[in-house]
Amino acid sequence: MPEAAVWPEVERAERLARGAALKWASGVFCQPEHLERLSQYRKRESQRTASVHARLKSMVQSYLEGVGWGLEQLREARTELKEVSHTLKAAGLESDGNMDCVKSLDRLREVSINHRQLLAAVSNLPRLYSVQSMVLETERLVESRRLLEAHARLMDLEWWQDDILWQLHGAAGTPGSALSSEDQELVVKYFSGVGQLVDALAKELWAVVSSSLALARQNPTPFVSAVRIVEREEALDRALLAERGGSGGSSRPLPPGRPRCWRATFFQVLEEAVSARFRSVSYLHTRGPGLAGHLSALQHGIMTDLATVRHLLEHCVPTHYQLTAAYLRASHHCLHTHLAQVSSWDLESGEIFAVLNWVLHIYNSPDMMGHPELVTDMERSELGPLISSEGLEQLQSKYVQSVQPIFALVPKCLDTALDVGLTSGMLEENARVALMIGESLRDQTIQMGLYEMENLLNRFREALIEFGKEHCRDPRNTKNKFCLHYLLASISNCIILKWSAEVLQQQQASRSAGQFSRTPPNPLAALDRAVRRACRLVMDQLLLELQLFLPGLLTRPWLAQGDPTPKLCSILERHLELYGRVRPPCRRRLQEEAQWLMVVEYVRAVMQKKLVCRSGEERMQLAQQMLQDNQLFREVFHILEGSGSDSEVNPLTLLSALADFVRLKDPGMLTLEVSGLAAKYPDISDEHVSVLLDIRGDVSRDIRGAVMDLLEQSAPPLPAGYRPIFTEILVPPSTLAFCLPTAKCA
Repeated sequence: MPEAAVWPEVERAERLARGAALKWASGVFCQPEHLERLSQYRKRESQRTASVHARLKSMVQSYLEGVGWGLEQLREARTELKEVSHTLKAAGLESDGNMDCVKSLDRLREVSINHRQLLAAVSNLPRLYSVQSMVLETERLVESRRLLEAHARLMDLEWWQDDILWQLHGAAGTPGSALSSEDQELVVKYFSGVGQLVDALAKELWAVVSSSLALARQNPTPFVSAVRIVEREEALDRALLAERGGSGGSSRPLPPGRPRCWRATFFQVLEEAVSARFRSVSYLHTRGPGLAGHLSALQHGIMTDLATVRHLLEHCVPTHYQLTAAYLRASHHCLHTHLAQVSSWDLESGEIFAVLNWVLHIYNSPDMMGHPELVTDMERSELGPLISSEGLEQLQSKYVQSVQPIFALVPKCLDTALDVGLTSGMLEENARVALMIGESLRDQTIQMGLYEMENLLNRFREALIEFGKEHCRDPRNTKNKFCLHYLLASISNCIILKWSAEVLQQQQASRSAGQFSRTPPNPLAALDRAVRRACRLVMDQLLLELQLFLPGLLTRPWLAQGDPTPKLCSILERHLELYGRVRPPCRRRLQEEAQWLMVVEYVRAVMQKKLVCRSGEERMQLAQQMLQDNQLFREVFHILEGSGSDSEVNPLTLLSALADFVRLKDPGMLTLEVSGLAAKYPDISDEHVSVLLDIRGDVSRDIRGAVMDLLEQSAPPLPAGYRPIFTEILVPPSTLAFCLPTAKCA
């Protein structure tokens, strides 16, 4: 059979090698000049092939040597196994010949067993006779709380019981044979008093541990004895478990009731004692103001007991007990359970504040768990939170809901300025109180207050709208004679609320809008809308009084006598005096609005064209009277001028500009005058200028056309921040039905 058929892998490997070689050669000898290095490549590959062959020969030689050594070891092992087999066969034959001798020893074994049983009975008779007396003596020791002596006697009794059981077990026969149930029941019944002694001693021990805090201040000796007994029992448990469960595989059973694990019971009893101390604190009068006193009593009791544990009981136990840490854990657990119960009550705001303040601040303060001497005894993370985060959130939500009735008083605050100041103080005070608990509660309280304030201001604005409608229906109603005072007081109240809202929002500045569960409150916008509406109503009230005398302006009687300007000034002075009682910044706002209103109404009277000049003398007289009125108005509004008002934006300057327009002697200069007027008041229209030209009474058609063309060409845009004045003044339509053909069109 050919070699390729036996080893197909060899053929496949050879093909792969040839393919790889051809690929390599085609890459190396791709150019004719590369063939010059063929001899170098051939020599290098020959050396590499020789090296591979040498390594293969060395590896095969090493493998063959190892196989030869293994075969030699197998031959030696086979020879040794044959020898062992012959030896075991000979031993089996010899053992079969000795069976008769072994049977003759059975009688001797029975005699030996009986002898051991009799020996055990004789040696234990003194102990058995003294068991009952020792039980009675141990009972007296337990009753008199001589615990160490009682425990020593109890250990002797238990050792006797265990030893007798083991002797009977060993005397039962061959190793592995069990003690009969009758014998075991007999021993247990005879030593039944021992089990009762164990229960009585344990009862006394746990009574001492339960009252350890009280005993430590009087006589800590019983507590020390109890701890020593617990440690003895713990050592016995460890020793018996090691003996019965050691590597020797002893089949000796554990004594009855072992292991007792009294150390674990010690800490369990200590925790129950702490819980009982908590229950001893009076729960009477814990509702209302009594809850804070109850928490204070808990704090005092815990710290007093901690001082006793640290300075007295800690020195009575081994260091590995870490008694202070154990008491801290027990106290923390009891507090956690108790405060969960308290939190489930229907608490008022003061009670919730007392609980939150105690949990978040007092409990972790240096006066309690934050005490420097307690920090090293236990890591705070091991204790966990006193109230879970969910419980804290629920308490904070209940607190916010409980203070909501306080904020519900806000709608009544607009009756008097005193009430609104008190209410604003209440809002800020509740925010400060909530901050004592934490920023989260402060933010929730502020948010709820701002929502209530925003709702109030929206309702207040709606009430103002209804008031304005009612006032328009019956403006002369005597019931409305104090409406101005009411409006001004409401504006002052809104300003107080604005200050309070700004303070609250500044306190809440760190809270992002994304943290609100709904749209963030915006009471300042609602305040601004309400104040604007109230100011509009105040101006309507002023206009209502001014309208009695406004028709007399720019008439012939006014030109001759100056009436009714002094009466208008008297009304303005009275209103400005009332505006002066309003809190800033609305005080100045009302004064400026009154000034603006007066100027607009004055210019509106001019535009009614009730007075048209017939000569230059009348134009001078009209301009002079307008300047006198302007001076009277400036004296009335001197407060605004004295407070830094810019004359360029003072609306009274418009009256001076109109007077200058009327008294201009040369009509040819009107184009320049109108250009300056349009530059200063870009909202003036050609209708307004046309009325002013009509009032002069001396403007020709050519000059009028030039002026109108100038206005049409200029028409500058309104600058930023400019408040239009002529836009609010409509020019009344002309009353002339037609013009005479022979007369000049004015």
